Amino acid sequence: MILLQVGILTLLLPLSLYYLFYSMGLVKSFTEANLKERKIPIMIQAVLLFILIKFSSSFDTLPELYYFFLGGFLSSILAFLAVSLKFKASLHMIAICSLATFIYSLSLHLQFYFINSIAFIIIATGFVASSRLYMKSHTPIELIVGSCIGVLSQIAFWHFWL
Repeated sequence: MILLQVGILTLLLPLSLYYLFYSMGLVKSFTEANLKERKIPIMIQAVLLFILIKFSSSFDTLPELYYFFLGGFLSSILAFLAVSLKFKASLHMIAICSLATFIYSLSLHLQFYFINSIAFIIIATGFVASSRLYMKSHTPIELIVGSCIGVLSQIAFWHFWL
């Protein structure tokens, strides 16, 4: 049930809304969105994460996942604030750094060290950062700010479940 809820609210619905916005001309590119084009999708993502957090009763059995999505909600709000302040933080880095921080903190919480997973996610983080620089989608400072938002949004809730 959790996978169905998460899949619908974080994958299927956002992709459907993206194609709707694209057909309406509100968004011109999926990867090269300017500041104005980023506001609506980021706010919609925050609303969808809020709905997932608020109305999913499945998180009672997996509180760690609840705090992961709560951190995702916080990072969406911080990304929206950055866009409102006319700064384009890397959403890709926010996502990969949030996941990396979650995997690391989950390994600390369970006291089962996911060495292979942590190594893989660190390499993946490097690939994501390199690809964003290679494609000239972001400057190094935008990647650093995105990384900080991703890490700090997850760390903000560590004391609740660690």
